[in-house]
Amino acid sequence: MSNIKLSSQLERSLWGLEERLIRTHIELETISEEEDRYLHRFVLISNIGASTRIENAVLTDQEIEWIDTVLTKDGKTTAFYQMKGFIADKLSKDKERSIEEVAGCREVLKTVYQQADQLFPLTESTIRGLHHDLLRYHPGSAHHSGGYKTTQNKVVSKNLATREERVVLDSAPPGIITQTAMVDLISWYNEMTGGSIKSNYPLPVPVLFIFRFLAIHPFTDGNGRFGRALFILALLQNGYDHWKSLVPFIAIDRHIEQNRPLYYSVLHKCSEGKFHQNPEKYEIEPLIWFFVKIIDSALDDIPVYRKRFVNSQKLSQTALTVLNCFKEKPENRLNVGYIIKTTGIPSRTIQYALKTLVEKEFLQRLGQGRGTRYQLVF
Repeated sequence: MSNIKLSSQLERSLWGLEERLIRTHIELETISEEEDRYLHRFVLISNIGASTRIENAVLTDQEIEWIDTVLTKDGKTTAFYQMKGFIADKLSKDKERSIEEVAGCREVLKTVYQQADQLFPLTESTIRGLHHDLLRYHPGSAHHSGGYKTTQNKVVSKNLATREERVVLDSAPPGIITQTAMVDLISWYNEMTGGSIKSNYPLPVPVLFIFRFLAIHPFTDGNGRFGRALFILALLQNGYDHWKSLVPFIAIDRHIEQNRPLYYSVLHKCSEGKFHQNPEKYEIEPLIWFFVKIIDSALDDIPVYRKRFVNSQKLSQTALTVLNCFKEKPENRLNVGYIIKTTGIPSRTIQYALKTLVEKEFLQRLGQGRGTRYQLVF
């Protein structure tokens, strides 16, 4: 599939998205390094949380921000093993697999954001290595991390309320068909991204890339999380400066999570639920439409993030001290009594700080009177 055929209506929408991305790129060219770091960390945590929850993990963004803070104190790869017990005890043992998934997803996304240029052209070795990193903190996956599947698997959508499962895609059979499909996919991607063949618009190639990867489903575990990380990598590698500068500020997975049923429905529609050795048989336009809307919606978040950054710069030292109480207990709803005991700050001063933090949307107030509790907003 050297050319991706698009309807005229989709082409107009793609061009409209390009214009918006370029305008936003220009608006953000002069932001400070501090704001840049703030915006990107917000997006990183949002994407980690959403991507793992799409696969049925259970940690909130507040809890993931706290985990990231704990692990950032030691950037070494051993940090997770050193801190895992502390994290698991704090967040409860029933969340242990989610913690492992978050740690792996965090490591892969950080690599993707920081080393996108060095990871092109893509190779099977690179993909296998990144997949190994995705599962490295889950002992039960050690025997198949970085290796292609040896048994048949499927893309399955699970209704979290009813526990009902629905097959979205019957993937490629294990063995030679999966291996050949991955070789073909990587070769096609490198040619379309850095070779003589170019798509007219930056978005369709990454979309078809992630769909073909998901249809192959080459690994035993982690294909969904890993495929979405590869999608971000492909957006960063497409050669357009405005995409490269903006992708770190776009919480794509957050918006996929918000549209999870539609996401799985569109994946099914693109191939009628079947892997095809000939990718020409895929109808990719519905998924391109989906991602046009997802990215357009994610761009709406940037002014919200920027406002939040400005507000954070205006917080008093007392308000910051109170806010840190919530960041230390991301899973809890705290009352004034707990904050007084923890900080030693007078009640009246804390009440004023809480009022400010609620108004600036760092906290939400729950309940009334003596039963009032506050919780961190992400």
